[in-house]
Amino acid sequence: MLLSGLFFSVLNAIMSVMTRELHSFQAQFMRYGFGFLVMLPLLLRDGAGSFRPKGLVGQLWRGVVHTGGLLLWFLALPHIPLADVTALGFTGPIFIMIGAVVFLKEKVPGRRWLAAAIGLVGVGIVLGPKLSGAGGAWNLVMLASSPLFAASFLITKALTKRDRPEVIVMWQSITISLFTLPFALSVWEWPSLVQLAWFILGGVLGSAGHWCLTEAFRLADVSATQPVKFLDLAWAAIFGFFLYGDVPGWATLAGAAVIFGSATWMAREEARKSA
Repeated sequence: MLLSGLFFSVLNAIMSVMTRELHSFQAQFMRYGFGFLVMLPLLLRDGAGSFRPKGLVGQLWRGVVHTGGLLLWFLALPHIPLADVTALGFTGPIFIMIGAVVFLKEKVPGRRWLAAAIGLVGVGIVLGPKLSGAGGAWNLVMLASSPLFAASFLITKALTKRDRPEVIVMWQSITISLFTLPFALSVWEWPSLVQLAWFILGGVLGSAGHWCLTEAFRLADVSATQPVKFLDLAWAAIFGFFLYGDVPGWATLAGAAVIFGSATWMAREEARKSA
């Protein structure tokens, strides 16, 4: 999970630059298209049969849900500092818990709902100062992607019970590339060689990050992996400072701390329940 956070933080920094040079829809397609291309040698080496999923419907649903989250995420990315992007992503554990109740019919004690409420307060701290200024709506667009990604991760956890991580990552690249292609074609412009090189690196980082993420989900409860994600804020703050001179404001840091506390509490409760 630690490695996935580092890979995704570097990837987010690269995509933040690319979405300022190309349309978000095209950048999204190329990121996953190259993610598939960098995995193609594995497919050629092991044969298509080794990457056949044990149930195609789940892979397709995961692709649809994740594509929906990515469309919102990529649209908002060029308009929001990287540290804020990461802080808003910390709401994922909250939505994962809600999804476990609604879709998996898990029973959640009142103290976990309290932790979720505290986490939402943290979101309000991050968003509050920004909604009154220019670009505040983009924070809401970014926030709207969180429940979709949470749903995708819940589906991923279910898929790890029957498919290997590399199979799940391969089909994620295939389905998202296909689903985002029409959006990309509507705004297409030919990228430069330098941009292509960055997308190749993005494909490597994205596939490696998703493999690490999926492997973490296979080895442990989803909620148990979440506290490690809060190191992502440090990576994002560092990259944002060196790339754009972004300095996280007090609201971002304070809100992230509140969300961190609530999500860590939930993770500890889930671990205690599993034990």
